Parts: sequence; structure tokens; C-alpha cells
Amino acid sequence: MKVLPFVLLLTLSLSPPDAAAQDYRCIPTPPDADGPFYRPGAPVRSQIGSGYLLMGEVRSAADCAPIGGARIELWMAGPDGIYGDQWRATTFARKDGRYHFSSHFPGPYGSRPPHIHLIVNAPGFEELITQHYLVSGAGEAVFDLVLTPSSRKSR
Repeated sequence: MKVLPFVLLLTLSLSPPDAAAQDYRCIPTPPDADGPFYRPGAPVRSQIGSGYLLMGEVRSAADCAPIGGARIELWMAGPDGIYGDQWRATTFARKDGRYHFSSHFPGPYGSRPPHIHLIVNAPGFEELITQHYLVSGAGEAVFDLVLTPSSRKSR
């Protein structure tokens, strides 16, 4: 009789925390820390420098369908490794879900690898806070942003 609670506990701990996650056709983009430098209200623009192109598609984890109009806020360190308003932007995914963002290669910030912060929002989906890590020497990268459907019920 004492074994049953242990077996039940073991079974529960091995089960995925969100059974609905198994129903996703596309793997959601993993969240990452937003860092201490996020500020809302970044100007709408898709370029804050040149030499590096970040592009991809915003899609739904449920069915991999593109999410047009998703709002993407980006911020990063400048070439000197210092964060500032001039290194912030807001862009929107096109109707087909595609987006692009042009910038410089971020300068070093402490011991962190070069990165660009992103917050993605779209109606009917959970907010995604993540980071794109740049590969040294690369001039561009594809970074798809796969959002999970909102668990909140509409009123």
C-alpha cells in the first residue's frame, strides 16, 4: 500500500507539465530573460544599423500558420557594448508572418555572448520574451518566432 503513492508521484513527475503542449505542430520558441534594459515604446523601425540582418517568420505553435501583424520589440547593446534608446526598435510581421531587422553586430556586454532581446505579442497568443544569440562572423540569421496560443478564455 505504501508503494502506490510513490508510484503515483513518480508517474506524475515523469508526465509533461502541459499535456496540451504535445498537440503543437511547431515547437514553441523557448523563452529567455528580458534583461534589465527593456523599456516599452521603442520607435517603429526595422533598422538601427547595418552589417547584420535578422529575419524569420512569426508562426503559431498550434498549426504552424503564419501570424501576420505580430508586434516585435527589439533592443540590444550598441557597438560600444552600452544599451541606449538608439538601439531599440519595434517592427511588425508582414501578413505572411515574415519579419526582418537590420542592425550592427552588438558589442560585448560583460561576459554575455552577443545577443538581441525580443518581445513578441499577437492577439490570441502568449507574450514571448526571448533572445537571439549571434554567431561570430555571421552577417545574417534566420530566427523563427513560434508563439503558443493564449490559455486565457475570451470574454
